[in-house]
Parts: sequence; C-alpha cells; structure tokens
Amino acid sequence: MDENTAPVPEERGSGVSEDDNLPSVTPEGQIAALTSERDQLAAEKADLHDRLLRRQADFENYRRRVERERGEFFQFAAMELVRELVPVLDDFERALKVETPDKEYSKGMELIYQRLLGSLKKMGLEPIEAAGGKFDPNVHEAVQRVETTDTEDQTILEEFQRGYNFKGKLLRPAMVKVAVKP
Repeated sequence: MDENTAPVPEERGSGVSEDDNLPSVTPEGQIAALTSERDQLAAEKADLHDRLLRRQADFENYRRRVERERGEFFQFAAMELVRELVPVLDDFERALKVETPDKEYSKGMELIYQRLLGSLKKMGLEPIEAAGGKFDPNVHEAVQRVETTDTEDQTILEEFQRGYNFKGKLLRPAMVKVAVKP
C-alpha cells in the first residue's frame, strides 16, 4: 500500500447499512410525534395544575374552618364561664336590696357588683330589659300571669329574675310577671 493512497472502507456484503434496518422517519412523522408528545405533556400539566388549585382551595377551606371552630370553641367556653357567674350577679343584686346600717359595707358591695358586671359586659354580657316592655317569649319566661284592665295586654309588670344575652345569643331568659286581659 502506498503512503499517498487513502484506505478504502470495506463494504459489507449486503449493501445495506445498520440504520436502514430502522423504519425510516420522515420530517412530517417526527413533527407529528413531537406534537403528540407536546399535547400529552400539556394535558398532564393542565391536570397537575388543576389538582394543585383544588388542593390549595381545600387547604384554604380547611384553614378557615379550623379558625371558625377555634373561635366558636373560645366563645362557647366564655359563654359557659359567664353562665356560671350570672348567679353571682343575682346574689349581689339581692344583697344590695337588703337595708344595712353599715353604709360603707353597702358601698363596698355596690363597687364589687359594678366591677363584676362591667367585666362581664366587656366579655359580651348584655342584660335584657324587661320591666314595662312587651312580653316576648323568645327572651322572657312568664312565671306569673295577672288578669288586669289597668295595663295593656302582654305588658311585663314585674321582673323576678333578670335575663341576659351573651354576644347576641340568649344566655338566660328573664323571669317575669305578665299582664293579661280578663
């Protein structure tokens, strides 16, 4: 062999290259395959995005529900505490109606009562005004009915026990005496 001559590649007997055994892919076929893959990936992306949005919405709903339930729990706990303290207010009111010779003692009791009532009002306690008003079965409990022509029908004549609302909800109805027409 000469140094100046280039080696000639050997030919195989069949005359067909290894790449010829694969199916021939035309540019249109490649574009169609890529387009199909792109559409599949876009659909998968849309599905994942939809699932993400749904999970975010579910989590936001869960967060709001937990916050609402926590608030309701604290409000319920406060309501139970106030419900336990309302009889103490009743006792103070009864004690303040009793005449005592010691005016300083009376004044001290009044101050304690006012302070307790003020604290409970800050928490949300609202006394129900009853005396002289119209009877409302939603907030009043009639424990006595008196037939009279002196006052209008269904007028509250006397309040035996004060009623209370707590943050807009009825805590305890007022016990009252109601006038009825004969």
